Amino acid sequence: MDDYSDDLELYRRPTATRPLLGLTVLVVEDSRFACDAMRLLCLRSGARIRRADCIKSARRHLQVYRPSVAVIDLGLPDGSGADLIADLVATTPRIDVILGTSGDSFAQDAAMAAGADGFLAKPIESVVAFQSVILSALPPERRPTGPRLVSDDPVRPDPLSYRDDMAHAADVLDERGDGRMLDYVAQFLRGVANSAGDNTLEAAARDLAEARTRGQPLQAVTARVAALIQDRLSERVAI
Repeated sequence: MDDYSDDLELYRRPTATRPLLGLTVLVVEDSRFACDAMRLLCLRSGARIRRADCIKSARRHLQVYRPSVAVIDLGLPDGSGADLIADLVATTPRIDVILGTSGDSFAQDAAMAAGADGFLAKPIESVVAFQSVILSALPPERRPTGPRLVSDDPVRPDPLSYRDDMAHAADVLDERGDGRMLDYVAQFLRGVANSAGDNTLEAAARDLAEARTRGQPLQAVTARVAALIQDRLSERVAI
């Protein structure tokens, strides 16, 4: 190895303040707001981030490179993140760390049953917790030695990314798709609203999911969700 390569390798080694230096994290997440939180967590930790907003996009990424870490949302627009986790667990060579993430209480069991190495519950705000889950799942030889020196001030995603999520949800509702798409938008809104602390929208999304489950009329509850989304797009509601 030449001197330049030695210097580059040294630069990429983890440090006390950037313990994930040298790692690439593939985040499979349809929420822009959640992605921005993950971007900030990776930035503070020294990791590089790649993003995919659905399973199909994630598979395209994985045809080109193998990340060190994959963080996979359980509810994606084109399928279950648990299925992608199971596929990655069975793939050789295996990604070092495969994590599930969701704001739903039941999702951790689904992620671990699929073979995930760990789980990140949304909202993901703690840098220390984020680093600890990844470092504990890394092979021993990949873990940095010595103490970590890190500020655990919570990350604050860009509010504009929340507005992007609202635009995405509005587009899905406007498509007037089948029941599966309503299930998706209810789950999507519940998760992103929870991450943003938007209790009103989270409750409305939960009502939509419950109406779907019980086979109740959907027109009124869907209209309420759509109106709340438009309020946020019109910036009449701050988060």
